[in-house]
Amino acid sequence: MPPLNKLGTAASRPTAPGLSRLRAALTVFFALDGFVFAGWVVRIPAIKEQTGASASQLGLALLAVSAGAVVTMTLTGRLCERYGSIPVTVACGVLLPLSVALPPLTDSVLVLGLVLLFFGAAYGGISVAMNSAAVDLVSALRRPVMPSFHAAFSLGGMLGSGLGGLVAGHLSPTPHLLGITVVGLVITAVTAPTLLRYGAADRTRAHAAAQPKPKPRSEPKPRASTTAARSRSTPRMDRRTRTLVLVFGLIALCTAYGEGAIADWGPLHLEQDLHAHPGVAAAAYACFTLAMTVGRLVGTTLLERLGRTRTVVGGGATACAGMLLGALAPSTGLALAGFAVTGLGLANIFPVAVERAGALAGPGGVAAASTLGYGGMLVGPPLIGFMADWYSLPTALTSVAVLAGVAACIGFATRRTEHTALTAHTPHTEDVGHTETV
Repeated sequence: MPPLNKLGTAASRPTAPGLSRLRAALTVFFALDGFVFAGWVVRIPAIKEQTGASASQLGLALLAVSAGAVVTMTLTGRLCERYGSIPVTVACGVLLPLSVALPPLTDSVLVLGLVLLFFGAAYGGISVAMNSAAVDLVSALRRPVMPSFHAAFSLGGMLGSGLGGLVAGHLSPTPHLLGITVVGLVITAVTAPTLLRYGAADRTRAHAAAQPKPKPRSEPKPRASTTAARSRSTPRMDRRTRTLVLVFGLIALCTAYGEGAIADWGPLHLEQDLHAHPGVAAAAYACFTLAMTVGRLVGTTLLERLGRTRTVVGGGATACAGMLLGALAPSTGLALAGFAVTGLGLANIFPVAVERAGALAGPGGVAAASTLGYGGMLVGPPLIGFMADWYSLPTALTSVAVLAGVAACIGFATRRTEHTALTAHTPHTEDVGHTETV
């Protein structure tokens, strides 16, 4: 069978203290991103009441978040290529907490939409910059640690939503979100010096050059560029590389589609179709998110033991089976179990897709994959709504299973092409692992 990418064991890759501190600081930024965004989400009902927006008007205003994020992602990729991912991450780490304090200050839907456009731009910017920096760090560490960063985002989201739920009955949105702004700026001020100090391109390049080369097995080693190489000279994409980046973006889209669909329609499915109590129905997304967080916490171990291809294929197949159970189960308990299995399956597919796109094309690849992935989260809920009207909500939710299966098939089908493209486009850089034949 063709070789599957699999990174070597941790024992063969000593980690410099500077890179360990850089990883910790970057993890904090991922958690901050999830914390700030969740804090905003839990106050949407109060903001709706404050502005007097109807449901349709609020929906249009919320589209501004997506529009701002999508437009900014491509621009952020170019900024990362020119100035480096770390400085752009720090700049967005200031803008995001500042922007979340603005929605409570609005008094009309139009002004709210303009403010949310700025908030979405900051959110999209930090997403691309952080992931670009994480891709560079994965290359320098030679360990598949990308899922751990996304686990931090999930944990930050859980903390932000939990805290928001506790204070929602006691504080208006203005002091709550202003408090999040203060916390975010303090965290950025404390963490940014570590990022800027240990994220310097020359330090990362020196460490990557000093790393011992893993011993080869039976197949050629895939290669990936170091932080400095990609920060200073991003590889020019040919047609094959561009196609592969779009493929990884499609994988990200398939998984993000499921996350958006379960968030918006999972509770309604339990309450409407399975007649669950509203409190129980609300646990649908909680089960999914918790399982996804657990899956990402063990993601590095899975990638080291199974390799990227098997992780993507196995995760897609698991999510497909879980979502079929969640959508078609005759009881609430089985449906909740299905949502949890789906979260476990989808947990590491998006991080792997973004990391692979970044390894092939630098920040531009991260931006392209992230934009497509975010687009999946954007289009998923309305498509589910249309299909629910045409058929039924359980049938519509099976589309999540279909796309998870598509992601698994794409991951398996592109395993050879990815290896060839990585080798062809980074011929003068350090090796990041060995391959495994099965």
